[in-house]
Amino acid sequence: MAQRSHIHSSLRPTLLIFLLGATFGALAFWLSSIYSLTTIPSAEAAGGEVTSPTGTAPDRYVYYPGTEALSKDEIRVVACGTGMPAARRGQAASCFLIEVGNGDKFLFDIGTGSMANVASLMIPYQYLDKVFLSHLHTDHMGDLLSLWAGGWTAGRPNALRIWGPSGADPEMGTAYAMEHFLKFVNWDKVTREYKISPIPGQLDVTEFDYAVVDQVVYQHNGVTIRSYPAVHAGDGPVSYKLEYAGLSVFFSGDTVPNRWFIEHGKDVDLAIHESMHTPEQFVRLYNQPPQLGWRTCCEFHTSPQAFGKIMSTIQPRHAVAFHFFNEPDTRYQIYQSIRETYDGPLSMATDMMVWNVTKDDIVERMAVSTDDAWSVPGTAQQPPPEKGQPNPLSESMNAGRWRPGFEAQDPALDKYMEKHNLQKEDWRPGMYEQMQQEE
Repeated sequence: MAQRSHIHSSLRPTLLIFLLGATFGALAFWLSSIYSLTTIPSAEAAGGEVTSPTGTAPDRYVYYPGTEALSKDEIRVVACGTGMPAARRGQAASCFLIEVGNGDKFLFDIGTGSMANVASLMIPYQYLDKVFLSHLHTDHMGDLLSLWAGGWTAGRPNALRIWGPSGADPEMGTAYAMEHFLKFVNWDKVTREYKISPIPGQLDVTEFDYAVVDQVVYQHNGVTIRSYPAVHAGDGPVSYKLEYAGLSVFFSGDTVPNRWFIEHGKDVDLAIHESMHTPEQFVRLYNQPPQLGWRTCCEFHTSPQAFGKIMSTIQPRHAVAFHFFNEPDTRYQIYQSIRETYDGPLSMATDMMVWNVTKDDIVERMAVSTDDAWSVPGTAQQPPPEKGQPNPLSESMNAGRWRPGFEAQDPALDKYMEKHNLQKEDWRPGMYEQMQQEE
């Protein structure tokens, strides 16, 4: 039986307000202390002097995609996925977009769910054609489907370029995975090749030896990307370091603490490294049995304490912890565990967090983007359909077309054809002739 309260009913609201006020006051003080430790000074406040009642604050808390040009010697990193394999609407799986001052853009991993965040940035797909996979778990490559097909239908003019590691056997490597990816999507590929253009549906795959330390896997236009072995669930995973304009971003992928990240991560500007949930969080929140919870955290991933030890050893200008569901029930325990072994600049990553990296500063903000993004055109035109491609729609299926439905749209299409000068490309006369023969 529930125990009866001894507080007089007339005093309860006042006492409740007092207790809530005291509790939230203490909580606010504690959170503000954590905030001051997890952000850098330039990210703490928006503002600047406003000299007119119709004026604006010159500095912002947030980043509005597409409104800020990068300087020549600057890197911008956008977290498009920071979470876990299980689907969650508020946090996608691993994906980081790195943009550099020469205009080049690189996707490091493209985990399940992340393409919605990538698309919200409204970057022309012709620039989103370089993907570096850390390994072949689906929470690091699952949304390759959306990038491949979505970019194709939204105007990407060229093949999608993929870099990724080999495996212990050919069947465990990136080339094998991408070959069979195209087999998996074969119906999609064949039909779009006929209706749109075959070129954007191709994959240009570069597989490199996962075991080679500090190897250059990409070098062009002032950007160098190096790979390093990572220790995870099997041979094959790698970490990447991007170097540009004297700046460096080191991305761990999935790995336990390993000596290569320590040896080659010293003094990098931005160190992005996984930091898993605690074992108890895996059991209580992620529905894992205890034996798996502590192994997930600490045997084939990096625990918060180990993350902190890595960062206090390599001393980056700024550390970024990711690969956990970032919410009130998790982040503070993970944060406190990291602080057992590291007291430097730190971000607890979540989706759409942004870092601008220059030699003088590292600024952390959140991106504000639309949920209803359209693709935007770039400078290149997608090639037209190629003649001679076999029609994947059979005559028996074509015979099922209903002529009155097509004729209903003809007046609108006539206007459209005239507006865009498409008279030479009008497909309707041939279709109607074929329908006449079939009747």
